[in-house]
Amino acid sequence: MAFDGGAKKGQVFYSDFKTKGHLQNKGTGLLWVCMTLAVKRVYEKPASWDGTRVLVDRLWPRGLTKEAAAVDLWLRELAPSHELRKWYHENREAWTSFRRQYFRELRKPEATQALQQLYELMSRNKPVTLLFASTNPEHNNAVALKERVEGARKPRTGTGPARAVRSRAIRRR
Repeated sequence: MAFDGGAKKGQVFYSDFKTKGHLQNKGTGLLWVCMTLAVKRVYEKPASWDGTRVLVDRLWPRGLTKEAAAVDLWLRELAPSHELRKWYHENREAWTSFRRQYFRELRKPEATQALQQLYELMSRNKPVTLLFASTNPEHNNAVALKERVEGARKPRTGTGPARAVRSRAIRRR
């Protein structure tokens, strides 16, 4: 997510909307952004542009009332397991390993059902904000989940060197 010049670390500004694909009206500029997904710390004040606020932590944030959090949906099944969360807390430098293990956990049936709920929310073409309680705005489960949902980890396509050699062999026949 890109931050605007005046943004403080951790604040959500929707400058990444420019990359999402949008409808434009000649003369008036941006009309609406399709399928927006943002990440925000649950302790930050709710904003009107947050849209549907979805908490994706297993535990309720400390010291925060339900009214102050303004959470519309709590999908705790999308949170990492207690063991993984604890392990990552002790191994903060292992972000890649955490993501890999977390994505593996997202394949479980209960997580798959919760992911389906999230996809249904996003299909309404209204903003959805994933909320997290972690103090690290760059490396947390909500950021990893956003990457996963938006397809940052693309599956292998078979276009590597071996594929190129095979296609040349087919053409020679």
